[in-house]
Amino acid sequence: MDASSANPVLGTGVAWHRCARRFSAICRLVVATAALFTAQPGFSQIDPYHRNLLQLGYDQPIDGQGPQGIYAYYYYNNPKIAGTNIALRLAIAPVYVDGELGFRQLLSPTTDVGLGLYGGAYGDNFYEVRQGNYRRTESFDGHGGGTSLSVYQLINPGMLVPLSAVTRGGFRYSAYKHTSDTTDEFETPDDRPMPFVRAGLRLAGKEPILYPDLGLEVSAWYEHQWRLNDGAYGFNQDRRVNDRSDLYWAYAGMDYSWTNSGHKVSFAGTAGGSEDADRFSAWRLGGVLPLVAEFPLILPGYFYQEITAKRFLHLHASYLFPLVPSGRLQFRVEAASALLDYLKEFEQPDRWQTGVGGGLTFTPQNKICRVVLRYGYGFGAIRDDGDKGAHSVGLLFQYDFEQHKNWRRNAQ
Repeated sequence: MDASSANPVLGTGVAWHRCARRFSAICRLVVATAALFTAQPGFSQIDPYHRNLLQLGYDQPIDGQGPQGIYAYYYYNNPKIAGTNIALRLAIAPVYVDGELGFRQLLSPTTDVGLGLYGGAYGDNFYEVRQGNYRRTESFDGHGGGTSLSVYQLINPGMLVPLSAVTRGGFRYSAYKHTSDTTDEFETPDDRPMPFVRAGLRLAGKEPILYPDLGLEVSAWYEHQWRLNDGAYGFNQDRRVNDRSDLYWAYAGMDYSWTNSGHKVSFAGTAGGSEDADRFSAWRLGGVLPLVAEFPLILPGYFYQEITAKRFLHLHASYLFPLVPSGRLQFRVEAASALLDYLKEFEQPDRWQTGVGGGLTFTPQNKICRVVLRYGYGFGAIRDDGDKGAHSVGLLFQYDFEQHKNWRRNAQ
């Protein structure tokens, strides 16, 4: 039941009731995908740079009704918040917060430790999408949070390109509720505690910003999840939450720009798999938002989280070139393709799913902000009429408060 209709004061008056329902829906959309940026337990290293950013992203499908990809969050990182060896990272969405307090060289000159805390509303929302059909009556809200302890070990001190080992353990609690569209006959999963451990190796690393000029990362990861309150749910308990699940994936990516010409190229490849996967641990692909997760699995033209797979190989490439001599207006083309082993009940006729897209990018000379207007087309996206092919449009925006401060200082 919608929160406004459950409250006798908020439910007074039809006009107010409709406004409250609309506001609740907007909050769910904004916060759900913003929280996904931090829902996987934190970033995989202590950020060494001072950052002060506002990030907005919106992806709107044109064909069919599907989950809308939206994020809106403020990112703050201070590598020296209290003394020289303590760092603070915060990602703040409207009703969701993810943070980590980092202690540099706490255990040894090459060993850092991070204490993470995250939680809020709508961070664990679940969207049921099968064969291009967004089933609102089987989708539901999820709220929760947790904590984690991370150890970052630098393996090759003194080398130009750092190689780090990351180990993390933590605990997450999720509570699930009906939305206003969830049918009464559908039983949501029981509230669930979930301990987890993660381990990985990371060579170099990518910045948490929109389309960086330079970047390089090669990494490999493993995560094990325990579900302490597993069991059946759905229509007459027709689906299950497994008592454990294993995830593993590898990533390689590069961003490079030519400063003399303003051209930029990006490549990324991700391969992942799972054991004992269910709807909550399977891999979800689709959409075009680059900062919706630490390892976004982009497919232009597809719904956000449209594809559900046990195993996958994902490839993504883009090229950007200036449209005017000043370089302020640029055009970006991209393509992404994935080879998929679908989760049971989510099978599709084609194992390959491919999308292409383009976008206009405006970056002022002072580089304080960046605005991107996007378009995407998914070749294999199945829609309600059974035909393949779907379009989407979107907007990305980044504002750099730190760059604004530096620009004003230099202008004086």
